Amino acid sequence: MNEQRYLTAREAARELGVTAATLYSYVSRGLIHSETTAGTKRDRRYLAEDVERLKRRKEARHDPSTAARGALHWGTPLLESAITLIADGKVFYRGYDAVDLASGRSVEEVAGLIWRGDFEPVRFDGAFPRRWSGMRKSVEGLAPINQFQLLLPVAAADDRAAYDLRAKGVRATGARMLGMMVKIASGNAGLSDGIAAGLSPRSRSGAHARLIGAALILAADHELNISTFSVRCVASAGSTPYAAVAAGLAALGGTKHGGYTERVEGLLREIGKPERSADVIASRLRRGETIPGFHHPLYPNGDPRGRALLDMTVAAFPKSAALRLAAGVCAAMHELTGDHPTIDMGLVTLANALGLPDGSVLTLFAIGRTIGWIGHAIEQYEMDRLIRPRALYTGRQPEENYG
Repeated sequence: MNEQRYLTAREAARELGVTAATLYSYVSRGLIHSETTAGTKRDRRYLAEDVERLKRRKEARHDPSTAARGALHWGTPLLESAITLIADGKVFYRGYDAVDLASGRSVEEVAGLIWRGDFEPVRFDGAFPRRWSGMRKSVEGLAPINQFQLLLPVAAADDRAAYDLRAKGVRATGARMLGMMVKIASGNAGLSDGIAAGLSPRSRSGAHARLIGAALILAADHELNISTFSVRCVASAGSTPYAAVAAGLAALGGTKHGGYTERVEGLLREIGKPERSADVIASRLRRGETIPGFHHPLYPNGDPRGRALLDMTVAAFPKSAALRLAAGVCAAMHELTGDHPTIDMGLVTLANALGLPDGSVLTLFAIGRTIGWIGHAIEQYEMDRLIRPRALYTGRQPEENYG
């Protein structure tokens, strides 16, 4: 997630070269996000990244080269993919609404959809390589995502079948990797009842596993985000799925991507009680700080994944203190800024309601997103094209070196 910067109405209209009336029409059409300024009801501010994106779109119509230059920053689509569509405020996996899939399908079925295009469940195999036995003990105190980063390369060294880059071979390698990741995260739980059950403490009810399954499904893919783009770049070089997933994990941990969830956790700890929500949020806004867990550039009317996770968690654990806190924070944010919760807020609230240990949010994110990464790796291998964009050189020109 990016740090959010805002413009006044005059600044936004000047950037776009339009009148105030045209600016307001852009807002009403969902092209630019706006919100009331803290402490006022009339003055509004406008999200700078939305203004900049609309400005680039207008420039691209006059000069196509500007579209290419801006493509890496929420701009013109770069790669073809048949996996995920983001349209009309919704997320679709191969034409199916991801929210519907999260409530009506298993993780294994959705993996089948993403990897093959049908709902035949994927069977995950979590057999550990023999040389892991000693190494696993040495990394037990690390967060699961760090264990993934250390142990998967060891598995790769023993997995000769991973060099089969045909779709069937990549699906088999992906199933082995995901099974190992679940066993690492769960402390070697069995997979006979599925991934979601494997990640659920045995003492909990089936509602627990269903919520974890929903979280994994909604986190599975989100088009060409930074981690998925990294995966596709590595896959395009002909590297194994292990190497591609390693690249995805490296990007996911960044504070502007999956690691952003830690900022959401920090916000909820700072607020502590629902009645403190408005005061803490207003104080942050007054200091010019952003409020993590709210507003997504692709969803002017709210991230459907975040809302779905919150609704499912409420239905399963309506009396949870974690949900009362989240409800208070969401209500205060909507009143002060009009912003809606993102998947980050949904994942953190779900983990808090279920009493999951520290680091669980990023673990769920990583395991769920690996399903999508394998799907994108399959597409990239089949495309058989190296991703190699050109750089726009801005340095010293050669002739300047000669007098």
